[in-house]
Amino acid sequence: MICQKHIRAIFLPALLFLCGATFSGCTTVLKSTPPPQATPPRPKPAAKAGRIPATQRPYQIDGKTYYPLPSAEGYVETGTASWYGNPFHGRKTSNGETYNMYDWTAAHKTLPMNTRLLVENLDTGRSTTVRINDRGPFVGSRIIDLSYNVARDLGIIKAGTGRVRITALGEAETIQLADNKTAARFLPHEDFQKGDFYVQIGAFTVRENADRLKDKMNRGGRETETVRHERGDQIFYRVQVKAGSTLTAAKQMEQILAGAGFPESFVVAR
Repeated sequence: MICQKHIRAIFLPALLFLCGATFSGCTTVLKSTPPPQATPPRPKPAAKAGRIPATQRPYQIDGKTYYPLPSAEGYVETGTASWYGNPFHGRKTSNGETYNMYDWTAAHKTLPMNTRLLVENLDTGRSTTVRINDRGPFVGSRIIDLSYNVARDLGIIKAGTGRVRITALGEAETIQLADNKTAARFLPHEDFQKGDFYVQIGAFTVRENADRLKDKMNRGGRETETVRHERGDQIFYRVQVKAGSTLTAAKQMEQILAGAGFPESFVVAR
């Protein structure tokens, strides 16, 4: 009977020899292989059809449907700004962030989240920049709801509202820098000149009613379509007037149609 000491004496040197030969072979292979070349990062895969971010989906407030725009390219708007502080401070915004009234943010009904805006007070000439992270305002004809800090910078805290012009600077994402610092990096986006814009002037549950309005608009020289839309267990037929390939043209069409008997009309981007 061979004892364990004899077994170790026989096999251990052989095992060490094999291991040494193996590592020697690996070392030779590694030395003969050129170092890997640096490769650029892979582009992000295109979003699958139908997978729209939650903040870009149509939503409804007080019976009115809002359609977030696909891009902020070329966006300029003039109107009334308001501001909000307590009791919203510390609550969740529409994009999931925690609202901080001392930050430079704002709410807009349709601009993409993280759009950077230049906001100018038309009465005082003051201006500042904000980032969109919430939806609103849904009061009257106000076009933007500013954080407390932004309203203070623009000088509209006491009055509560002010006349402003907002200009889109681009859509940005926050990137991490060294020393725990962050910065905004502007993202590429589609050109509005390639867009397809309509103004919605009505929505009906009865197809014949929608088609009657569509035919009336077509007879009047307005290229108009009836668009079927399912929402839950209900079907709506939306009447939409062709409004050109730029947001500027679409907004002008919206104003024209509002003055022609469709005060609830609004721009739709396809």
